[in-house]
Amino acid sequence: MSLAERIGLAAMHRLDPETAHGLALRALQLGLAPAPGPVTSPRLRTRLAGLDLPNPVGLAAGFDKNAVAIAPLSRAGFGFIEVGAATPRPQDGNPRPRLFRLAADRAAINRFGFNNDGMEAIAARLAGRPRDAVVGLNLGANKDSADRPADFARVLECCGPHLDFATVNVSSPNTEKLRDLQGKAALSALLADVIALRDTLPNPVRIFLKIAPDLDEAELADIAEIALDSGIDAVIATNTTLDRDGLHGPHVDETGGLSGAPLFAKSTRVLARLHRLTEGRVPLVGVGGIGSADQAYAKIRAGASALQLYTAMVYHGVSLAARIATGLETLLTRDGFETVADAVGTGTGDWT
Repeated sequence: MSLAERIGLAAMHRLDPETAHGLALRALQLGLAPAPGPVTSPRLRTRLAGLDLPNPVGLAAGFDKNAVAIAPLSRAGFGFIEVGAATPRPQDGNPRPRLFRLAADRAAINRFGFNNDGMEAIAARLAGRPRDAVVGLNLGANKDSADRPADFARVLECCGPHLDFATVNVSSPNTEKLRDLQGKAALSALLADVIALRDTLPNPVRIFLKIAPDLDEAELADIAEIALDSGIDAVIATNTTLDRDGLHGPHVDETGGLSGAPLFAKSTRVLARLHRLTEGRVPLVGVGGIGSADQAYAKIRAGASALQLYTAMVYHGVSLAARIATGLETLLTRDGFETVADAVGTGTGDWT
């Protein structure tokens, strides 16, 4: 991390987290953040659900909710970008404060509640996205919707022509009863409707599913069966957790989803279990607690074909993506893997 980035992070941490996040996006728009371009090499190039990535390190949804900084983010070292979540109508989300740093744990708790500008505004910004980047959108439902399952297809219909992939997000803990849609019958029906809508679009949008880390064994087995049978292209494992075990300092009792370092082991166990249940036949994206190249490599060896970051950047800066990609190159070379794909799933036994 450069001295300028260290100073900038220190200054941001003097502000409340949501204000600091807004300033970080503004800095990206003004070209004040690191912009090395996508880090890539023959060893790092990755194919995810038919998408060619320069490297497997992606940006998770939630950082750029309204698609206002896609171009600078695509130059920040990431192999792919996910924006959103977007809902059909704009909504304010939950009252502030709704984002809390847990610095001692290198973690955060948020209860944003899908605050966003709505699908039409986000679609207009996506229309101007860089065409040499891989860009996806997290699909959400309005809190007061009379038909939440239909909301996902509506957002895809509006924004889909500008996307490489779209993620069905039924795993956020911050919209009441949203996680109920992870049940087998409800989720199968929802995905069928989304895929049917996808098939009417002029471009081949891949459909991903984002799951919670708090699923029990039976629920995870159902997810695996749905992933194999539904025709989705990948599963993102995982979203934030409701667990609070082992946390320190203030804010630990705030409601919302916990992300960051404490989620690493739990989310990686879910990832490894899902890789085994699907026998490696469904590409997986590993998310949760990644803050170093070693942790990124562990996710790959647990079954992830690609990765996503978010909370660790609060503590390590946007340049973390490029540093992790470079570190992955070193680790893959050390262990004799010619490509990322060669390493996927070689360490699932570490997480039994």
